[in-house]
Amino acid sequence: MREQIKNLVSIGVLPAEDVASVEEVKFIELIVSSIDGPITDDEAKAIVSIFGFDEFFGIAWSILHLVETAPHWPIKECLIRTDNPWITILIERAKNAGAL
Repeated sequence: MREQIKNLVSIGVLPAEDVASVEEVKFIELIVSSIDGPITDDEAKAIVSIFGFDEFFGIAWSILHLVETAPHWPIKECLIRTDNPWITILIERAKNAGAL
């Protein structure tokens, strides 16, 4: 697993927009923007664990797009947390693409 992915995952769940500091947002955006796709299946499995419940200033969309570059996407074990809106979006997008 790439170091950028490890760093991103080590941050934990993305903070909510209304409590995130400017420094946090800039730091996370810097990490996400440094990750080139495609990512591996293992990287996708790790990254889905950090989705929060809002867009995190658009960064959650960038993460979603990275996840979808995994070679065997959709990965069913990544789609278990259906209480998370980002997992729900990933499920719907996979269904719309005919992959589920």
